[in-house]
Amino acid sequence: MRRNDHDVTDRIRTTDLKQVAGEVMRVYRGLYNGTPSGAIECAFEDIGRLYGGKHAEYKPCDTEYHDIQHILDVTLAMARLMDGYERSRNGSAPLPAACFSLGVVTALFHDFGYLRKRGDRRHRYGAEYTKTHVSRGARHLHHYLPRIGLKRYANVGSILVHYTGYERRAETIPLNNTLLRRVGHMLGTADIIAQMADRCYLEKCRDRLYPEFVLGGLASRKMAGGRTEVIFSSGDDLVRKTPGFYMNAVKRLDFQLARAYEYAERHFDGQNLYLEEMQKNVRYARAVADVPTKQPLRRVLPSTLNAGVEPYPKGMLIR
Repeated sequence: MRRNDHDVTDRIRTTDLKQVAGEVMRVYRGLYNGTPSGAIECAFEDIGRLYGGKHAEYKPCDTEYHDIQHILDVTLAMARLMDGYERSRNGSAPLPAACFSLGVVTALFHDFGYLRKRGDRRHRYGAEYTKTHVSRGARHLHHYLPRIGLKRYANVGSILVHYTGYERRAETIPLNNTLLRRVGHMLGTADIIAQMADRCYLEKCRDRLYPEFVLGGLASRKMAGGRTEVIFSSGDDLVRKTPGFYMNAVKRLDFQLARAYEYAERHFDGQNLYLEEMQKNVRYARAVADVPTKQPLRRVLPSTLNAGVEPYPKGMLIR
């Protein structure tokens, strides 16, 4: 049986930075004849310091859903999609080693915008940046990529990260390069399939994503006349609406992101483990939608936050 803190293969512990980095580098070396990638290695080290609160400028990660496990899971999925692309491109442009490195680094930093600076006095929680976190991450990547030897991709990297968000529609993102646009499709795809294939996805939606939605202003919205429309009234309500979200995600994966998930089949020799695990979660969400208690969702969630991180306020509900 798959373990709660492991990837879709049940081989890689996605709470362990070293394990994920090792697997990503194994995939990279397999494609590029053992060529080293200082950019990838440096980015893994830096993201570990940032999320762990060991960086001089930033506080440790305090978003329980968008935590280091999510980052590592998405990065692992991204490496696998790029591997599948390169092994099945059938006349399409080859993926240079530098582009593979760029894909990994943008995956590692795609949710960087949730992190708060140490001098931040306006926001108590990183989740308050939900609506702007992609743009914040894009600005950081623009400055960060030159520092790890990817200066030529500084502008591109700050654009690619928008494929993981909803601030811009994928088809309006300004990338004229066909190959780099495909990397963007893979990045946006990895973000969706990694989280929705998580063994604890439904529990995380109920207990962790809902509080982030409340703090980030996505659980409700102001209507004309000052009325408040409730979108998600509780964590359980978010779980009940997961099948609907899944249908919208499938449309995004198929049309805006051009079915980039199919590259996972080539990586896994014909099987798409991500789609299979996503579908399991959605079937279970449908099965428990009308159950009045939390008992059907009882998997123990891995914890990755520092002990000193301030927890979300208790009893977060939309009134």
